[in-house]
Amino acid sequence: MFSELDVVVLNRDLPEYRLQSGDVGTIVMVHDKNAGYEVEFVTLVGETVAVVTLPADFVRPIREREIAHVRVVA
Repeated sequence: MFSELDVVVLNRDLPEYRLQSGDVGTIVMVHDKNAGYEVEFVTLVGETVAVVTLPADFVRPIREREIAHVRVVA
């Protein structure tokens, strides 16, 4: 489904990583024929917030007509 460097949307909160549903990340590694992904989440100035290994159903593609939203990372 996804390839390395694809941009994806997190579809659930991950408070242990300070991530919220709707956060945008970049796939940096594909695991087991798309069974899961290593996803990097960064601030708008490029600071890494988290690099997380996620099952495939934790992320989704960006949809047409979506807009980015800014929040402060706790």
